Amino acid sequence: MSSIDLRGLVPAPVTPFTRDGDVDVDAIHRLGSWLGSVEGVKGLVVLGHAGEGTFLTQAEQALVISSFRDAVDGRLPIIAGITGEGNKVAAEEAQRAVDAGASAGLVYPSHGWLRFGYQEGAPQSRYKGIYETSGLPLILFQYPDATKATYNLDTQLEIAGQEGVFATKNGVRNMRRWDTEIPVLRAAFPELQILTCHDEYLLHTMFDVDGALVGYGGLAPEPLVELIAAGKAKDYAKAREVHDRLLPVTKNVYHRGSHMEGTVALKEGLVARGILEHATVRTPLLPLAPGAHEEIALALASAHLGLASVPARA
Repeated sequence: MSSIDLRGLVPAPVTPFTRDGDVDVDAIHRLGSWLGSVEGVKGLVVLGHAGEGTFLTQAEQALVISSFRDAVDGRLPIIAGITGEGNKVAAEEAQRAVDAGASAGLVYPSHGWLRFGYQEGAPQSRYKGIYETSGLPLILFQYPDATKATYNLDTQLEIAGQEGVFATKNGVRNMRRWDTEIPVLRAAFPELQILTCHDEYLLHTMFDVDGALVGYGGLAPEPLVELIAAGKAKDYAKAREVHDRLLPVTKNVYHRGSHMEGTVALKEGLVARGILEHATVRTPLLPLAPGAHEEIALALASAHLGLASVPARA
């Protein structure tokens, strides 16, 4: 089992771009150093959905990993999203992540499975091939129940028991499955770190987990650290208070027509918080409708989330 400790908040930050559309290393340093300075943040996951990881070239992916690692001065683990289709491609992607400075990998299912489903045993072989090639400690990624790439309980248990797998990011988004499957995973593998990724269902899932691996953490780390602490203390009243305080932000970021719009909204929120200068995204993502920035800024203000304090670089 890996020595990496993600029991707390693990933000999955956006990838800042210049206005010309290139990876903005200076903005990564601002974003990463700010997130790394928040007490309770245990690591950063880059190249995920929020980070537009699949929209980047291989060289850009490596640059993002190394830039975030530099931004936190190596004090926090940088976890790289591993998204390549096919075991060999994904394993080589994981090796490039290691070479760029990643400490662990978050393994996405093959994207073809979203439409067509997966053969029994195929997900297990994906994790095995990636780990044997790269030696990268891995996080099991449980996709929403509405997709054909969600893993049944037996598949989750088999992956969790494999060498190199030390945590699970569970985003099943079916509370019946959550309530019945999480206790089984916990009992079978007590050392497995269980992390929720339910950005829009955090209250329900917060009482059963070791932490949260969420894109939301890249915008509002301070209250999410509070929420995790309340969940671990089984303090429902406090957790509810934080949830309700954040609800206007949650609605403006995640209750949009598509979950992918959340990436754009996160960037707009980071502009409002003074971390980013603009909310440039890479196509096929598109800007939000006029007025969205103002709505997001008002929601952040209502949650007492003002300008962030970015540590000065040495």
